[in-house]
Amino acid sequence: MYKKEVERFYLWCLLEAKKPLSSITAVDCQQYRKFLSALPASDPAIRTALQTDLTLRGNAALHADLARVDQAAALRIHANDSQRILRALEVFQCTGMPISDLQIKNSSDASDAHAPELLRIALFPSDRARLHSKIAMRFDAMLSEGLVNEVAALRTRSALSADHPSMRSVGYRQAWEHLNGDYDLAALREKGIAATRQLAKRQMTWLRSDPGLWCLDAEQTDAYSMIAARLSDRAAS
Repeated sequence: MYKKEVERFYLWCLLEAKKPLSSITAVDCQQYRKFLSALPASDPAIRTALQTDLTLRGNAALHADLARVDQAAALRIHANDSQRILRALEVFQCTGMPISDLQIKNSSDASDAHAPELLRIALFPSDRARLHSKIAMRFDAMLSEGLVNEVAALRTRSALSADHPSMRSVGYRQAWEHLNGDYDLAALREKGIAATRQLAKRQMTWLRSDPGLWCLDAEQTDAYSMIAARLSDRAAS
């Protein structure tokens, strides 16, 4: 089952996104989810009411509610998987139809109706000072491994300018400006580290805006075992 999902995602990357797998971003993953699903969009009022119900009654009660209206989905969704339970109940309340029926209807291949929903995971650093320290270490490594010389060599290409997307990325932009004489090497380092911190902050803010994302502390020693356990539970459901 999971092998089939990986193959489908890989083909989407090449044929739809027209990117290698290594270049896929979080935004691309969001587009892939839209590509997979023709189900109704989330209804804020219904989702809020269900979230309140979940808080008051718990996973087991909502899973039992789901079993009464969509037994196929309840058999497929683990009783502890609150996000999928909420989504299935939300779709039923929005459309009056079980999500399992809609998945079959919207699938060109009926066997795909039982494909698992995407489990979206993000590892977040809980220690801001440690994150900043690692960012500084990473940027120092980039400098020591020849970032300035690399950009200097790239500047000799007549077709390349500071306006190209590759030269606007963090580190390359600061190195280009340093080579222009805009500031010295110490300022390059300071500006590059600050820009990386800002980028990390924007990425974390964007990821936290996704209500379906499972956020784990990157410093947890058992983070990977927790992920493995969740995947095993979903494979068994």
